[in-house]
Amino acid sequence: MKNLTFFLIALFTIASTHAQKKWTLKECVEHALENNISVKQSELDVDVTDIEKLSAIGNFIPSISATGGVSENTGLSFNPVTNNAQTTTFLSATGRINVGYTLFDGLRNFRQLQRADISKLASQYRLAKMKDDISLFVANGYLQVLLNKANLEVIKSQNQVTQDQIKRTNDLVDAGVLPRGDLLEIEATNASEKQRIAVAENAVTISLISLAQLLLIEDYENFDIVDEGYDIVEQGIESKPVTEIINTAKENRSEVKIAESNVELAEKDLQIARGSYYPTLSAFFGYDTRYTDATSFQSQIDPDNPTVTQQIGVVEETGQAVIGEFPNTQTVIVGADPFIDQLYQNDGIAYGFQLNIPILNGFAARANVKRSKINLERTKFQLEQAKLDLESNVYQAYVDAKGALKAYEAALAALESQELAYQYAKDRYDVGLTNAFDFSQSKLRYDNAKIEENRTKYDYIFKTKVLELYFGIPATELKF
Repeated sequence: MKNLTFFLIALFTIASTHAQKKWTLKECVEHALENNISVKQSELDVDVTDIEKLSAIGNFIPSISATGGVSENTGLSFNPVTNNAQTTTFLSATGRINVGYTLFDGLRNFRQLQRADISKLASQYRLAKMKDDISLFVANGYLQVLLNKANLEVIKSQNQVTQDQIKRTNDLVDAGVLPRGDLLEIEATNASEKQRIAVAENAVTISLISLAQLLLIEDYENFDIVDEGYDIVEQGIESKPVTEIINTAKENRSEVKIAESNVELAEKDLQIARGSYYPTLSAFFGYDTRYTDATSFQSQIDPDNPTVTQQIGVVEETGQAVIGEFPNTQTVIVGADPFIDQLYQNDGIAYGFQLNIPILNGFAARANVKRSKINLERTKFQLEQAKLDLESNVYQAYVDAKGALKAYEAALAALESQELAYQYAKDRYDVGLTNAFDFSQSKLRYDNAKIEENRTKYDYIFKTKVLELYFGIPATELKF
């Protein structure tokens, strides 16, 4: 009983600990990179390129095949060993081994192997880009949750002030210092803030669910993130010259590397297509043997009467007969030789070279070459476009980060001013020098200034992280 109680307590403790787990941004990014479906699909694309390389390597290995067959013939058939026609029933078996090897095919085998290596590299670049994109999605979703939580805390804290003001205003109204209309105004503000709290809580829940779905986490109710320790980290990335960031991005970003790999693949495709202009030289070797259990007819000398005497002519002058002695043969049925003996008695080999010279194939080779040339030019244009797009995106990210910093600094200044104005209005309201409506408006402006400060803060954090990714900082090493 004690052991059962201890087990239940331990199980409850583990479950509670798991339910209370809060995810850090790094854990979210790492989990997404390990479990995201798009990342897994990109990893499968890399695996496919390994298969392509295996096939390219296989082109350098001789082809070996073996064939065999067993048949039974009834009636008039040709004996596969003696090649004589006979009417009987017999069993026959044949076997053959063929070996072929391509000696020269316009270097297409070498080009295919080189293309497989480039294709794998391109797939790895696409995988890296997919991981960067997923990391940005996760970071954006994570920061959205932080923003919603921060806004919720602002509204809750200000509502607590409103609750205190309701109590104080109620006492002042009862004492006859303030009119009841001020109390009604404060209570209306409280009702409005309660509504805003409900909306903010719903925004937090929705953003958490969206982030959990991105991470493929199904336990939405217990999913939560660490909402402390995330602040602006001064790394000075936005203070670097934009040209330095652009040059670094061109060297490190996967977009340009993917486009460069596509150009190399198109060049290899053109070389492979041109290889069809050249002759193909191949060597072959074949070995075959056969077996049959069919009987055969053979002529043998009669052991009892080995010779016979026959007249072979007449002497013309004397008319005397010329007698000759000949072997006395008879036809007998001979059984099949043993299986093992027939394998080497009836075997044969064939070997040689085969030269295939292309002369006219309906312009298929020429069309493939022209098509490959056009594709090569297209990939070159795509490479130039990728560089231009990357440069434009870096400029945009650079300007966005600069603008986000200015917006954040402006929001801080506005928040400071609104906080002073709010404190001044609160002090005046506490002594009865201003009415509840003016106080509520000042408080609302202060709340909005605080929410705007949160928005610009996390917007600036996200945009600096985008700029850092362009600068070559891995997504898992971004600092917050």
